[in-house]
Amino acid sequence: MQDTVTSLISNYDTSGRYLDRSAIDSLRTYFTTGADRVKVAAMISANAAEISREAGKQLFEDVPELLRPGGNAYTTRRYAACLRDMDYYLRYSSYAMVAGNDDVLMERVLQGLRETYNSLGVPIAPTVQGIQIMKQMVKNMAADMGVTDASFIDQPFDFICREVSELSV
Repeated sequence: MQDTVTSLISNYDTSGRYLDRSAIDSLRTYFTTGADRVKVAAMISANAAEISREAGKQLFEDVPELLRPGGNAYTTRRYAACLRDMDYYLRYSSYAMVAGNDDVLMERVLQGLRETYNSLGVPIAPTVQGIQIMKQMVKNMAADMGVTDASFIDQPFDFICREVSELSV
């Protein structure tokens, strides 16, 4: 897993270039938001169970057919698996948020997920909806903590949504 700094330097090193204005600006933004990234990651860690549970509750209120017979969250086992997956997305999003890089999401979450979701027939739209609910919850909690520019929160959640949405089920 690489962070923003390692990834940026590696890219410039590979092409034999000095860091240009764009690279310097990217590094400045990363370091300027560093304390907030860590603060939000700590908040996620302290509230992960609540965030996953409440996001699941809201998702199931919005899409109640998931809980009905034949729905993908019908039965206790499937319901628990859904909440477990939401917790995975949340945890790995916090890692990517701190790193400022989505590599960990591809390496640890998304590569095997495509095949798994395809084989199980997991509906993508509710998955994306649940991830978006968690993103909004995290952004609201960050605002309550005084984080004024929470745009870095969007990056990992939106990345997962884009990658998962490309599945053909």
